[in-house]
Amino acid sequence: MLAAVTVREQRGPADAEVRSLTLDSRQAAPGAVFFALRGVQADGHQFIPKAVAQGATAVVCEELPAELSEAVSYVLVADSAEAMGHMAAAFYGHPSKQLQLVGVTGTNGKTTCATLLHKLFSARGYKAGLLSTVQNQIGEDVIPATHTTPDAIRLNELLARMVAAKCTHAFMEVSSHSVVQHRVTGLQFAGGLFTNLTHDHLDYHGTFDNYLKAKKGFFDMLPAGAFALTNADDKRGMVMLQNTKARKATYSLRGAADVRGRLIENSVEGLLLEVDGREVQFRLIGVFNAYNLLAVYGAAVLLGEEPEETLTVLSGLTSAPGRFEPVVSPRKRVVGIVDYAHTPDALENVLQTIADIRRPEQAVITVVGCGGNRDAAKRPIMADLACRLSDRAVLTSDNPRYEDPQVILDQMQAGVRPTDADKYLTVPDRREAIRTACALARPGDIVLVAGKGHENYQEIQGQRTAFDDRLVLQEAYELLSL
Repeated sequence: MLAAVTVREQRGPADAEVRSLTLDSRQAAPGAVFFALRGVQADGHQFIPKAVAQGATAVVCEELPAELSEAVSYVLVADSAEAMGHMAAAFYGHPSKQLQLVGVTGTNGKTTCATLLHKLFSARGYKAGLLSTVQNQIGEDVIPATHTTPDAIRLNELLARMVAAKCTHAFMEVSSHSVVQHRVTGLQFAGGLFTNLTHDHLDYHGTFDNYLKAKKGFFDMLPAGAFALTNADDKRGMVMLQNTKARKATYSLRGAADVRGRLIENSVEGLLLEVDGREVQFRLIGVFNAYNLLAVYGAAVLLGEEPEETLTVLSGLTSAPGRFEPVVSPRKRVVGIVDYAHTPDALENVLQTIADIRRPEQAVITVVGCGGNRDAAKRPIMADLACRLSDRAVLTSDNPRYEDPQVILDQMQAGVRPTDADKYLTVPDRREAIRTACALARPGDIVLVAGKGHENYQEIQGQRTAFDDRLVLQEAYELLSL
């Protein structure tokens, strides 16, 4: 298990049998290796004594504890998280090497691309795995997801289950956090796909440059036998290819690229694109989805799939849950759209897509909030976009977590221009905000509910309560007889 780990010092027995891995001292047991990680909120080194008391066989740490047990093996390393990535991969038999594993990274589009790849390869007759923000899948079996990218132990366990289930391919989202925290360390990827890079997660990364480096770090780790596919139209797209050992490839709607697309029509019925010289009608809507479709098509071809058949299957696929998902009222008086857009760029993309397909008489009413204990810099930008690009906006809560919702709303309102002051309302209660938006709608109007998408909970003061924007929209329709 230590073959790929640089060990600074090792104390105690080195031949102990390992039965499990954990980074939670409460789950330590005889035969367990406990990894002491330095987290954002807690330092795992504080819990080494508890893990040992519960019978842990070995401890991987960056600093040896004051008291050592003779029965325990202590492995001193420079970075416990990095060591955990390599050791988890070894413990589970390096499952990523037995799969065609493709990682998708970028600010927006990760879930849609990973989901479309999974649907595409499943429809083509392969058994495939999926690791996404919405859900994890092994073939058709669905496993709830808790993080965009799970920790290295859970990740390798899921990949091992995919191998055991005879999956040949796996598609996963690779978040910027997961690269910095070494959750994908030790994995062997067959390919990497970059969507775009915009303002997000600066609360964690500190600067945009750090965020960029985190994304690029994924491409830097790709092996020579893999492919690296990037969006040539994104101004940071080509940066991702610098220093990578992988085969470089590009996709574009605007210029020369390995995968060339041209937007012919974007309507409520879907997208008509020319892809590598072929005209194809797709069910997905919006320019951002045109890029997602090009990326998925490009990745499939780089994995050896036949271009014509790939486009045929792609043309019939729908997007991931909560991604530009229509929720039309029973009497068809209101067109509801639920979308996960929780960054300025994503919100602007969605509102621009609606602007491209709406009829002149249709008004757009946007419900949007910003999450608590997250990047505060985007709050005024989100409110400004909602007001500028909508006819009316309702500013509300979106998982306030441990923050005061009114403080978040005050910060959002600070971004609204004086000329838009009469275009918005603030309704802190999200359920009431959605009802208010529906009540404001005239027959035929579009109500966009942005920020939570597929999520089925609201997180307030550490408590998660059931809340699904799609169901709340339907409740509002019934209440208002729409």
